[in-house]
Amino acid sequence: MPDFTEVYREYFAGVCRYVLALCGDPSLAEEITQETFFRSLAAIDGFRGDCPLFAWLCRIARNCWLDHCREHRRRGEEPPEGHVPSAEETYLRREEARAALAGLDRLAEPYGEVLRLRALGGLSFRDIGAAYGKNETWARVTCFRARQRLKEEME
Repeated sequence: MPDFTEVYREYFAGVCRYVLALCGDPSLAEEITQETFFRSLAAIDGFRGDCPLFAWLCRIARNCWLDHCREHRRRGEEPPEGHVPSAEETYLRREEARAALAGLDRLAEPYGEVLRLRALGGLSFRDIGAAYGKNETWARVTCFRARQRLKEEME
């Protein structure tokens, strides 16, 4: 079992950047990141090591974010004030997002996850490479190939 204090120190900032890319709200991102580490502490004994620890933490973070969204909808809370998109804009954005996410899900690993970490998580190539036990160049090449494959999927 890894030393959890060290895991927290090493990965908190990266996980928080990933969550910030998902939610766009710095205070909410920090709250969800805290929940992520709380859940991961409870589940650390179940970590089998078949993926990088950082990727495992990001999956937990994504699940925390989705749980937050479900709870928000369940309570019937209004979205934050700001630009209210038209029905057409909303539909087009959803369709584009669905197509992109479906394309990401169809990409073989590590392409899908590397692209998620870069595009959604805002992680540096160095951090992505480190998460996979590889170097920055590997992350750059893998991300480039992932984008190419996603473009092909979308066409």
